[in-house]
Amino acid sequence: MAHKAPAWPKAATPPEVTPSVLEALADHGLEPNQHKGLHYPLGNHAPEYGTLFPLLPDIGWTRLPVPGSLNHINIWLLADRDDEGDGIAIVDTGLNIPASREAWETLLAGDLQGKRITRVICTHFHPDHVGCAGWLCETQGVRLWMNRTEWLMARMLTADIREAPPEAAITQMRYAGWDEERLDKMRSRGWGNFAKAVSPLPVTHVRLEDEQVITVGGRNWRILTGGGHTPEHCCLVDEENGVVIAGDQILPRITSNVSVSVSEPLADPLGEWLESIAKFRARLSEDMLVLPAHGFPFTGVFERLDVLAGGHHNQLEALEHALGQKPMRAVDTFGLLFARKIDDSVYGLATGEAMAHLRHLEVTGRAIVENRDGVGWFSAG
Repeated sequence: MAHKAPAWPKAATPPEVTPSVLEALADHGLEPNQHKGLHYPLGNHAPEYGTLFPLLPDIGWTRLPVPGSLNHINIWLLADRDDEGDGIAIVDTGLNIPASREAWETLLAGDLQGKRITRVICTHFHPDHVGCAGWLCETQGVRLWMNRTEWLMARMLTADIREAPPEAAITQMRYAGWDEERLDKMRSRGWGNFAKAVSPLPVTHVRLEDEQVITVGGRNWRILTGGGHTPEHCCLVDEENGVVIAGDQILPRITSNVSVSVSEPLADPLGEWLESIAKFRARLSEDMLVLPAHGFPFTGVFERLDVLAGGHHNQLEALEHALGQKPMRAVDTFGLLFARKIDDSVYGLATGEAMAHLRHLEVTGRAIVENRDGVGWFSAG
């Protein structure tokens, strides 16, 4: 029996005012819940891989698998309209792995059967967001919409494949406190894992910039960028109807990784992240529906932003106090910064996050650093 495509989208026009967004979600008949000050209007409901959930009359939701504890990424499908007629815009694309491609193929042949894709929009350059973008753009014959810096980062990283890590990367990890055994393991893994999870990106893109307004179907989405997690992460904000597609900028139950990168070892990504939190706190409305890249749709964005900022400030205070007791390397701070044991699978991420906190203390004059034989030892300023 042929698969019958669902009626979604019913129209490329949004609800008229914010209250109708929550009313439309209530029409699904799902049990809402509360957790740590946030309201989840759909409770813990999420679509299966390869299926579409009609979140709102013009916004669809699907999920794609992500290995490890992250588990999944949310993909948002927006009713769109261009010179060729009605269609669907895709926001974020998942990793370029067989399981993701299979889910996309199931979706395109099933719930999106007969629906034309109009464009692919990516919030930022990380592989779980941009991984299938090139493949989708090529197979669907559409353009990639993305911030220029984020697009360039992805293009650079997919092209940078080497048998061994660059010496600058080894130097940075030694500075953070990695021993020679761990550095040797890093050398043996080669360099270029990013490209393994990202299909070749288009050589052209349509640029997204901070404060730009793009029209998708019947909605006007303002682009608001944030730094720290990536250089210019893009959120899509429908100010009129109270919806924000938040990517990794505002996640409900986990905190986005903020790391010092090999490409900018002297940057202050945590400072950028805290500035971004303040920016979004000032620009968003308290009752907005947040569509995050991971987790469930929620309301209570001010509460969540305050918790995110407060968590980092608490970590910085604890770290500053500890540095007043004795000098520490980045790897010595894991017990202070993280509630879980740091094993090999997350050692690199934890190192980047620890360096971001130490670097912020250094930049703000709350810590000083001494380079001892290539290793950074931090003390209270």
